[in-house]
Amino acid sequence: MCYKQAVKETAKVLQGYLTYQAVKLIIEQLTETNPALAIWLREFSHHHPIQDSENYLRALVKENKELVLRILTVRKEIAEQTVEFLPEMVKTNIEQSNIEHRRYLLERLTQTQSSSLDETQIDTESNQSENKEQ
Repeated sequence: MCYKQAVKETAKVLQGYLTYQAVKLIIEQLTETNPALAIWLREFSHHHPIQDSENYLRALVKENKELVLRILTVRKEIAEQTVEFLPEMVKTNIEQSNIEHRRYLLERLTQTQSSSLDETQIDTESNQSENKEQ
C-alpha cells in the first residue's frame, strides 16, 4: 500500500469537507442576513459539486468573488480549530469501531458454533433414541 498516496487523498477529501462545512455555515448565516444570496449559493452549490472543492471555488470566482473570499476565510478558521485534534480522534474512533466490530463478529461466530453444537447434540440424541427403540 502506498501510504503517501493515501495521505494525499485523505487530505484532499478533508479539504473538500472543510469547504462543504464553510459553505454550509455561510448559507446558514446568509439565510438570516441575505436570504436571496443564500438561495443563490445553495442553487450554485447544487449545480457545482463541492466534493471537488478546487473546481467549485474556481467556478464560484467567476460568479461571486466576495463569496469565495468569505468561504476561504471560514474554511481556514474551521481547519485551524479542528485539524489539530483530528489525528488522535481518528485513531481513537477507529480503535473503538474495530473493537465493536470484532465483538459483533465474535458474537456471531460463537452463536454459529453454538447453533452447530446444538444441532449436533440433537442429532446425537435422536440417533441414540432410535438405537434404543431398535
